[in-house]
Amino acid sequence: MNLKGNRITQLFNIQYPIIQGGMVWCSGWRLASAVSNNGGLGLLGAGSMHPDVLREHIQKMKKATQKPWGVNVPLLYPEMEEIMDILVQEEVKIVFTSAGSPAKWTGFLKKHGITVVHVIANSRFAKKCEDAGVDAIVAEGFEAGGHNGREETTTMTLIPLVKKVSKLPLIAAGGIGSGCQTLAAMALGADGVQIGSLFALSKESSAHEVFKNYAVKALEGDTLLSLKQLAPVRLLRNRFFDMVKDAEQGCASVDELKALLGKGRAKKGIFEGDLDEGELEIGQVASLVDEIKPVANIFEDLLRDFDEGFNRLSL
Repeated sequence: MNLKGNRITQLFNIQYPIIQGGMVWCSGWRLASAVSNNGGLGLLGAGSMHPDVLREHIQKMKKATQKPWGVNVPLLYPEMEEIMDILVQEEVKIVFTSAGSPAKWTGFLKKHGITVVHVIANSRFAKKCEDAGVDAIVAEGFEAGGHNGREETTTMTLIPLVKKVSKLPLIAAGGIGSGCQTLAAMALGADGVQIGSLFALSKESSAHEVFKNYAVKALEGDTLLSLKQLAPVRLLRNRFFDMVKDAEQGCASVDELKALLGKGRAKKGIFEGDLDEGELEIGQVASLVDEIKPVANIFEDLLRDFDEGFNRLSL
């Protein structure tokens, strides 16, 4: 089985159908350019960037790589019109949208010649993506780190469900951090994969080293969905997680949970390395990662593991 030459590599003009998640506080220009330079599609994570910072990272990306790359934009961003104008002004070619309806901005982006991909967590939104005119779908299972679908559908279940109702190129996400997991996703019908946690814990990730070192020590079960009354988010266990758990078990109201969450928790945990008070977003895959590696080595591991897995199936 060839990892090259399918609908996703053709859509983005990349070597391998491996997309880097546009993760808050992890996905700056160093990580995104490294992924693109190694044959995948790197994404800047606009969700943790003010407009001027995003423009700076876009301009640095243009100098750091000649390969295709894109920007991930959570549609709940408070400065969305300014962000969209920057994407057009800077001639960004690929945009992944998430956390909102694809109908709102897809037409605007397509009008400016931008390839649009939308992230979904259930099959119902696949039809909305097609109606909006997106070019591809990311179907993300609840194994993923960060914000998640309320249905808690696993990637192994979600991919076939979306495949049933959509003919768009399909990218699997959530719980994918190896070549064999990539192979499994493609066997289910995915055309490619989006990998988050593995790249979040790379050398080039802009996450704090304290956060990375804590995450690679994670064991099975050390990440759990939390804050389900607000918006489900997968977190590593720490003091803040325990505070949320105690509040939820005490039947805290939505307003009380919002007050507990406050502002800047993800930045505090992921970017500043506060392991007590920070929100430590990472996926279940963290329990499989035991070393912080450069992106180039991660790609070598992914490709070798994919080939070995396929060869085992071919025996």
